[in-house]
Amino acid sequence: MGSMGKQQPNKTSDEELVRQNRQGRQEAFTEIVKRYEQELYHFLVRFMGSRPAAEDVFQDTFLQVHRSLDTFQLERRFKPWLFTIAANKARDHLRRNKRRAASQLSAPIQAGGEEDRQFLDLMQSDLPLPADEASKREIQQRVRDVIEDLPEHLREILVLAYFHQLPYKEIAGILDIPLGTVKSRLHSAVGTFAECWRRLMGDQDESAE
Repeated sequence: MGSMGKQQPNKTSDEELVRQNRQGRQEAFTEIVKRYEQELYHFLVRFMGSRPAAEDVFQDTFLQVHRSLDTFQLERRFKPWLFTIAANKARDHLRRNKRRAASQLSAPIQAGGEEDRQFLDLMQSDLPLPADEASKREIQQRVRDVIEDLPEHLREILVLAYFHQLPYKEIAGILDIPLGTVKSRLHSAVGTFAECWRRLMGDQDESAE
């Protein structure tokens, strides 16, 4: 999936495919779908925490894209526009169904050109984390529980920055917020997660006594 959506030297650009579609070449839209179907689907699964819901929003997203291609400004980049539509539809779906997204515990991140790190690396080192390998699955479930309980604006920024590795600038475009807000909201999200995690683990320790 790592190369998905990246333009190869001799590969037709996304924007050129949009132009060709407008000129009547219907196959150009099929090429766009094939280019992004895996990446967008995995993005939606992470964002929404549900494969059936992700499939519904995936179909709805490309239907909206097909209807709106004539409004796309060719001087812009296509991928952020596509993911903005997908994120908006995912948020609408979650609000309607009162669902919360769940994400994996450790996934490499690369936001804003920073070095790859793990999600837990951003938390303070004194967090009470079980160390043995046998507890890993249980930890992952607890992380999902914490993320599900985060406010929506904090949950979505974690999904976009940490689990989908989008740079800050693209996140700002998708969420329609200033770049500075992305950074401050991400900082708040990590801090809130850490606080909730400490509380959860503290409760677990007390119940075990």
